[in-house]
Amino acid sequence: MAEFLAGIEQLAVARWLKASFVAYPIVNALHIMSIGALLTGVMLMDLRICGAFRSLPYAAFVALLRRTASGAFAGALVTGSLLFSVKATTYAAMPIFLAKMALILLAGVNFFAFMRLRRATGGDEPAGGVVIILAMVSLVLWISVLFAGRFIGFL
Repeated sequence: MAEFLAGIEQLAVARWLKASFVAYPIVNALHIMSIGALLTGVMLMDLRICGAFRSLPYAAFVALLRRTASGAFAGALVTGSLLFSVKATTYAAMPIFLAKMALILLAGVNFFAFMRLRRATGGDEPAGGVVIILAMVSLVLWISVLFAGRFIGFL
């Protein structure tokens, strides 16, 4: 595994990010922007699922935020992978980084559980306690991902 991680650090893109004065800060800023858009989309969507913003149509609001969050997640995934490539060996050995990855995985499982439940109920506005619990779990998981990510830079 160490050889694989060291190989990632030797990729041309990783060497370019290390050598460039502007590339790494730009990728880092894009990562932060993606995370901000992701968390905003997820939080507003989860709050709407929990009953907030009732004056806004449920289906359209949630669909817009789901697309926003999905696009932002893709941006965060790409930029995060680029940032990881610079210090892959170091990050992979950090328990907080591994915790962040586990939290992202759990948030993904939670999202797919929500989507499966939504398809099973067939309604535009899923009702019931399970959906609200999944939304609250989503809020906790994504906020935890944010905190874990911030700790990576300080350990």
